[in-house]
Amino acid sequence: MNYTIIIYVFIFIVGTIFGSFYNVVGYRRPKNESIVFPASHCPNCNHKLKYYENIPILSYLFLKGKCKNCKSKISILYPLFEIITGISFVLCYLVFGFSIEFISAIVISSTLIIISISDIRYYIIPDEVLIVGSLLLIIINVANAVINKLSFTSIVLLPILNGFGAFSILYLIKILGDFLFKKESLGGGDIKLLFFIGLAIGLDMSIITIFIASFIALPLSIITLVKKDSNVLPFGPYLALATMIVIFLKMDLNMVYNFFLMH
Repeated sequence: MNYTIIIYVFIFIVGTIFGSFYNVVGYRRPKNESIVFPASHCPNCNHKLKYYENIPILSYLFLKGKCKNCKSKISILYPLFEIITGISFVLCYLVFGFSIEFISAIVISSTLIIISISDIRYYIIPDEVLIVGSLLLIIINVANAVINKLSFTSIVLLPILNGFGAFSILYLIKILGDFLFKKESLGGGDIKLLFFIGLAIGLDMSIITIFIASFIALPLSIITLVKKDSNVLPFGPYLALATMIVIFLKMDLNMVYNFFLMH
């Protein structure tokens, strides 16, 4: 029996369960609603979901994407983010195994998934999600420094300074963008998100993340502008995707340098 496949399947299932919860957090917190009460329900008719209507991915398929009670459509975002969370958990294990880095990667991906859900739905990145994610990362770093007798300055304090540095850089970019375009170029949530990203992957790779996110977002923003006649685009999900690319590829400045040198 291939136990590796069993582990991957188990981690994916656990990830989808967490993904279902992240949907609730990303949907409710921007509206200042409790993530506990009321229980899961249809937002259209308030039908309280039975246990078999709340199974990640499968319930959406069984219900054919519609509420059992009022037949209103269920957003495809629900199963999509459940799948994304499951895949991200598996990738965290695949890249880092069961380690302190695995725990950090889970916290990072979870935080980024929640803010992506919120930003896509409401163009809001909840402060409390970033605060909780940042505190968890700092706690993990402190534990890592204590358990492995590592330098407190490099493991704990430096990442915090990197967070403030990344925050400052994007804030300066916002000031420049606001001046050039004569309107708000970046939301405050995106700037706060950069503190978390800087804390997670360092100042240098945070700068690379901004470029990767902009590169991914540019063609999609053009399509959005043409189809919807709107220039409003949530940037948080692109920063989140770029951050996870950096983490899963274990990118560093040498890798980036060699990439451009080869091209």
